[in-house]
Amino acid sequence: MDIATLIGLVGGLAVLLGAILLEGSSPLSFINILPALVVVGGASMAILVRYTLSSFGTAINMGLKSALFYKPVSPTKVIDQIAEVADRMRKQGPIALESVHVTDPFFQRGVRMIADGYTAEAIRTSLERERDLDYERTEESHKIFKTLGDTAPGMGMVGTLIGLVSMFGHMDDPKKIGPGMAVALLATFYGAAISNVIALPISDKLANRAQEEGTNRTMIIEALVMIREGRNPATIRDEMASFLPLHDRDQLLDAA
Repeated sequence: MDIATLIGLVGGLAVLLGAILLEGSSPLSFINILPALVVVGGASMAILVRYTLSSFGTAINMGLKSALFYKPVSPTKVIDQIAEVADRMRKQGPIALESVHVTDPFFQRGVRMIADGYTAEAIRTSLERERDLDYERTEESHKIFKTLGDTAPGMGMVGTLIGLVSMFGHMDDPKKIGPGMAVALLATFYGAAISNVIALPISDKLANRAQEEGTNRTMIIEALVMIREGRNPATIRDEMASFLPLHDRDQLLDAA
């Protein structure tokens, strides 16, 4: 589980709850079905106009799983595994790679392709296609959460207008003025909270995930091609170091 995402989501909601309690209000007074329906339902329908139903469901499910349960892989550790695979390939040949186990499924698939005798070009083509398709799915989830974040405040304003119209339409009944104003203000509150605490942060998290995973997979593909071509493990390690920031690159080369 990604602790940073969990802390951010729970902490953000806790800050809102703490502000309500410090102000002296009851949290129950901030729960209202009508503005929630307008904001959540309206934003969801706006997303469905832009995307298909299956894309929406897949994106929400994948986005939440990726944001909460994604385990980042250190590029340095990946390079260490690459060097190990390259060394075994050079000393024992492709057959020896059948018993090699690496933690990343994408990397593991490439290692098996080398062991099964695929050419370097076939390995590159297959893995680049898989990388690009996975990137597109993550990118679509990112766009859908961003759309939710952009739409929720607007739907909050729609809910506010509904509440104001209701309030002004019942000015002759003082008992209905308060509930109408509550709906108006809560709709804006729900829209801003959903956008800034949940949707937009998850959208940015998915964008970062896609970029990070794309870089790692590009590095793995280049390494597997060089391993298949029989390049020297030390040379491969030096080439892979170019994917790292300067500080990590120096540490990697010093440890080699």
